Amino acid sequence: MARERGWRRRGGRMPAQTLPELLVAVSVLGLLAAWTLRDGTEALARQRLRVASQRVVGGLEEARAAAMRLGQPCALRLGPEGWRPPQTSSLPACEGVASGLGMGVEGGGAELNLTHNLPDVVRFTSNGLVLDGGTVWLRSPGTALVRCVVVSLPLGITRVGREGPSGCESEATP
Repeated sequence: MARERGWRRRGGRMPAQTLPELLVAVSVLGLLAAWTLRDGTEALARQRLRVASQRVVGGLEEARAAAMRLGQPCALRLGPEGWRPPQTSSLPACEGVASGLGMGVEGGGAELNLTHNLPDVVRFTSNGLVLDGGTVWLRSPGTALVRCVVVSLPLGITRVGREGPSGCESEATP
C-alpha cells in the first residue's frame, strides 16, 4: 500500500490524527476565535458610540424644531438614558424628541457611560436658538475611543468628534 506524505489511507476510513496535531489545530482555532471575538466586541462598542452621538445631536435638532413648530420656548435634560423632559423647569418639555441613546444597538444604553457639562435643563427659544451649551462625552466598554459632542451657543451648532490631547477633536464623519 502506497503511503502519502503524512497521511495513510486505511480501508476507506479517514486517517487518525496524532495528539500533537489535534492540540495544534485546537490551539489555532482557539486563537482565531478569540481574535474574532475581540474585534467583534470593539466594532460593537464603536457602533454603540456612533449611534449614541448621533442621537445626542438628533435630540438637539428635534428640540429646536419642536420649539419653532410650537412657537414657544421649551426645555430638555440629558441623562444616562438620553433626552428626557426636565424635572424642574418653568419651560414645557420639547415634544416629540427621541429619547434612548443606544436603542437599536445590542446592549443599548446600558453599555454607555455618558458625562457632560451641560446644565440640568437645556433651553431652546421659540425661534430654535439653544440657550445652553457644553460638551457631552460618551464611553463604552470594549473600546478606548471616547466620542464627544460640542454644543456651541447661540445657534446650537454641534460638532461631533473624539477625545484627544487638545479636547474634543473634530472627525470627518460622526
